[in-house]
Amino acid sequence: MRGMYERASQKPISRTAFLGRMARHFSAVLAALLGSIGIGMAGYMALEGLDPLNAFLHSASILGGLGLVEVPRSTAGKLFASFYALYAGLFFFAAFGIIIAPVLHRIVHKFHWESDQSGGG
Repeated sequence: MRGMYERASQKPISRTAFLGRMARHFSAVLAALLGSIGIGMAGYMALEGLDPLNAFLHSASILGGLGLVEVPRSTAGKLFASFYALYAGLFFFAAFGIIIAPVLHRIVHKFHWESDQSGGG
């Protein structure tokens, strides 16, 4: 079974391979972002009766951390906006983690690899 990252005993991957890894992680976050905006748009269109452009505006504003564009009118819309905002906060941290993970792994892996090669540790 092939792991996502190289093992501690393996040489760090090349810069080109690392950039490819970063592109894959960024692509995963972008796909999740587009899906999240789609869910937000669907909720606003169904519960608040917004047209697609305004639903996109509301979804992108909450997901981007700007907050509500305007207060929803219906109870269902208010509940949706509340839970979507909570989801957006969690999404931010998850997306950050997915994007920063390969960078942190590379730093720690290179540090340990170079330490092992020089006879330290």
